[in-house]
Amino acid sequence: MNKVFLVAGLAAAAGLLAIGGGASDSWAAQLDATIIPTADTSPFKMSYLKTIHIWYENGGVLVDELQGNDITVSGQYDSSHPDVQSLIERLNAAILQSGSQVSISDMDVDYTFALYGGDERASLDYKIILVGELVNYVITQDTQKTLVDLGWRGLSVDGSVIIDGQEINDPFTFVADNLPVTRDTISGTAGERIFDEYLLNADFVLEQPLENWHFLFDPTGINVDAGTFGLGDEISGFVKSSWTMGESNLQQGRQVERIEEEIIMVDQEYVVKSIQSPDQGNLNIIGYGVIDVLEGVEIAGVTSTAPRTTATGDFPIMIIYGMAGMAAVAGIAFFFVSNRALKNEKQGQQGIDPTHLVGYQTSSASGGYQTNRGEAQLKGDVDYQKTRSHYEQDPTRQQQQSESSSRAPV
Repeated sequence: MNKVFLVAGLAAAAGLLAIGGGASDSWAAQLDATIIPTADTSPFKMSYLKTIHIWYENGGVLVDELQGNDITVSGQYDSSHPDVQSLIERLNAAILQSGSQVSISDMDVDYTFALYGGDERASLDYKIILVGELVNYVITQDTQKTLVDLGWRGLSVDGSVIIDGQEINDPFTFVADNLPVTRDTISGTAGERIFDEYLLNADFVLEQPLENWHFLFDPTGINVDAGTFGLGDEISGFVKSSWTMGESNLQQGRQVERIEEEIIMVDQEYVVKSIQSPDQGNLNIIGYGVIDVLEGVEIAGVTSTAPRTTATGDFPIMIIYGMAGMAAVAGIAFFFVSNRALKNEKQGQQGIDPTHLVGYQTSSASGGYQTNRGEAQLKGDVDYQKTRSHYEQDPTRQQQQSESSSRAPV
């Protein structure tokens, strides 16, 4: 377990597959943790990943060293190793400096650095995984609420980190130790800047306020048939509060890849490019959690019953339920009133009652025919001229019609 393996050829290719095939872009940092307020320790996992590409499509001295060359350096150590203990102390010092009282009690370190040399570019993949236990995360606790410290999230270390003789925090060390031509070609150029950022960096996970993280409750643990889901004892009878970050939304804004690129000219033109996807976080707490701030440190108030506010503390849950209820009542009232109005609507003839109308003749006899034309008008309106219709003929047209009618053959 406490050995470093330097593997080439097919064995290296197998290692590359395990970390994504040597060509995929990766997250810069990813946090996964579950806080159990009733337990003395809680598990966490922090992954740091980075990919750097070197293009040599124009040929040059890098082709002979990188093209077709596969190298993997890996190691796995637990807290019994003094170098791991030293790293734990440095992480705890960084947590304390951020204002948090939480500390790491136990931790394993697993790292894999790999080179995959393609026809036109080489990919350098870096992966470090820290798996451990957190302690001292409960600030206060009573019969109603537990205050949990969440200010430990930025697990970052600056400077050199040596684990059993292997530098794991400086990306360029892997190049310097295994690729001397590449080291000499890039050293002192703008391309070396791409390797400057330390691998153990999770600052953004802490800098992104928890109120901007996506929040939800998972009530599976309090279901009557919760046992059928294979839940652990720690969640049985409780809900789980979850905060996640890394996706683009209105709260977190648009999350984009961080891309850095430098073009260097040595014997040929080379491109050194670093690509990192947004940091991600998955933070779970057993119980109902409400985010707050205590002396500049983000905390969560955890209860076993539903809180009065959401994760941001801004909008009461009862108001949400009340609004939903009011919408339902309003909908029922709308349909009730509409149905009642429909039933009260009169059927059959609408408009003026026929008994209030009187008829007036508007034409007289013509030749041997008697044509009766008339209009209806409201009773009491004696001035018929006010309501004349276009059917009534003027005297000139009546005379013309009469003469035409008399000349017609009988």
